[in-house]
Amino acid sequence: MSVPVPARKPARPHFSSGPCAKPPGYSPEKLCLESLGRSHRAKIGKARLQLAIDLMRDVLQLPDTHRIGIVPGSDTGAFEMAMWTMLGARPVTTLAWESFGEGWVTDAVKQLKLDPTVLRADYGQIADLAAVDWSNDVLFTWNGTTSGVRVPNADWIPETREGLSFADATSAVFAYDIDWSKIDVATFSWQKVLGGEGGHGVLILGPRAVERLETHTPAWPLPKVFRLVSKGKLAEGVFKGETINTPSMLAVEDAIFALEWAKSLGGLEGLKARSDANAAALDKIVAERAWLSHLAADEATRSRTSVCLSVEGADADFIKKFAGLLEKEGAAFDIAGYRDAPAGLRIWCGATVDTADVEALGPWLDWAWASTTAALAAA
Repeated sequence: MSVPVPARKPARPHFSSGPCAKPPGYSPEKLCLESLGRSHRAKIGKARLQLAIDLMRDVLQLPDTHRIGIVPGSDTGAFEMAMWTMLGARPVTTLAWESFGEGWVTDAVKQLKLDPTVLRADYGQIADLAAVDWSNDVLFTWNGTTSGVRVPNADWIPETREGLSFADATSAVFAYDIDWSKIDVATFSWQKVLGGEGGHGVLILGPRAVERLETHTPAWPLPKVFRLVSKGKLAEGVFKGETINTPSMLAVEDAIFALEWAKSLGGLEGLKARSDANAAALDKIVAERAWLSHLAADEATRSRTSVCLSVEGADADFIKKFAGLLEKEGAAFDIAGYRDAPAGLRIWCGATVDTADVEALGPWLDWAWASTTAALAAA
């Protein structure tokens, strides 16, 4: 069946799950550029770094019990910093239901040689949270970016846990309510829900994580960019804008723009409302098409940011052609599923995306489906 080319394209066809769409109204000319070309250790540099930290605390509604630091290497660098500096004091459990969770398993097993307990689930499913032994340190992804599966909440994490909770929250923060009393370590990067630039990670430490850092000496050597302790005490400067290595002040200004935009929406509640509206619009598209379905069947654990979809009968070649057609038309960029995930689509529904653009995507998916199906049938 032939489907006509839709008349209206999404105004901003940026549906990549990282780096994600910039905030609406963004342009580089709107950034404060006074810190560029200055030392990050100059008064202005430290002030802008501290402002970024203060804005993150405000928008995240983070309690004073938790520290925020800007660190090297995006979310990956932040999470590995946490693993390398704090693990080894007690047994470890790693949870994996997508590729990034599997990455932390690999680090724990092959690099740190910790012999962890591994709780796995297939793409689209979630590990058995009730089976977690909280006498262990526990590593998990709050929102599995490559599978579209998230933890439903923090109820499964006990207040009286013995081990530390390590949450890779890079596609979850600024989109969900997070009970920070249940989180000892959290990491994320600006290029996800804020639509910021890459290269920088954010490390959040609760008081139990600080205690671990100050009482535990890892059995392995630590590179300079991982060192959070000096003479047995936490390097507090890292959490006051005194970064371990030289940051990109352009990336910092970009993040400040996004955070100030978030505040203009009403902060976290405004961001969540936009993400929820986008996810609902995509749910409607899926519900109206027999050939499209959610990879995560359980709505309670289905992501509202990195939404992963299954396409009936599609393999990797079909998805490549499907996504390529949409990119060529300028209707949708970067919506093919992650390379390690089952063949399918992944559409970012975070707050920086406009709901009208998600709604406009539906007819284009129909067109790409019909066009790809016809082309492969004729081949």
